[in-house]
Amino acid sequence: MRYIIFALLLFNLIVTSCDDGNVFNVEFDFEDTFDACGDTDLVFYKTKSDPSESLSIVIKNFSIEDLLVVDSSNMFYVEKTGTTFNYITYNNSSISGDIFCNDIPPSNITIINDYTSSATAKITTILTEDDDDGIPAALEDINGDGDLTNDDTDGDGLPNYLDFDDDGDNVPTKTEKPDPNGDGDLSDAQDTDGDNIPDYLDNDDDGDGVLTRDEENNEQNENPTDDVTNSEIGPDYLNNAVAESVAAKAYRVHSIKKTYTVSLTVSGISLDILSQDNLDFGTLSSSEIPTANKSRTVTPVFN
Repeated sequence: MRYIIFALLLFNLIVTSCDDGNVFNVEFDFEDTFDACGDTDLVFYKTKSDPSESLSIVIKNFSIEDLLVVDSSNMFYVEKTGTTFNYITYNNSSISGDIFCNDIPPSNITIINDYTSSATAKITTILTEDDDDGIPAALEDINGDGDLTNDDTDGDGLPNYLDFDDDGDNVPTKTEKPDPNGDGDLSDAQDTDGDNIPDYLDNDDDGDGVLTRDEENNEQNENPTDDVTNSEIGPDYLNNAVAESVAAKAYRVHSIKKTYTVSLTVSGISLDILSQDNLDFGTLSSSEIPTANKSRTVTPVFN
């Protein structure tokens, strides 16, 4: 959790002694994450129930969709001045996003204190794309130069970390057992023909001289996994006793996973109860944004 320190003046506390002008420090802890809602006016908020309180910031004429428009470097950044920052306390522990996201707030919620300030919101969105093929992107740097964009085993125009079929054999990498025991060590990746090239990077998995993508005898459907001559061995592309070939004509449609992470910093806060004027508000994941597109599809040019 990220701790946010507020200094409360003595007259705001219920005490049995008289006011001596001292300043008390009260510690509030909120989660590192926050939520958002709003179509035309965007609200970033976070809540907690014990004690019952919230932090929020309202950005006029700005929407969730605006957060997701990244540039060519998969990044978006903006500073919004004149926004409204609120720290609110409530009488009811059962508070939720309903108090921010509905035109009519819940009737059972009563605001005890509402501290308001103008502020500047600094918003950064980062888009991360991945092929979700069971191999961490960091391990798809085949040439080890630290650049993921220049590793393209099958030459289809998609770097391996975005290519769910790294070797272009029309068998998804994930099904070629690149990490059989799931321990993150690819040294035990499946290698059917024992040529020291793991199946997920080998375009002829059984070493029979016929490309895996061409081992389709029943129907040419860009799916060698459903062509089985001997069920005891499995698909023909893993059976070197079967070497019939039907030339592939296309690659399968690829799906690329998209994850947006929104970070927010609030500055210029001016409140008597606050001991700082800058606040790291935390992060918002696209999994919490219903309108965020979670994937994109592409069909590589066949070669």
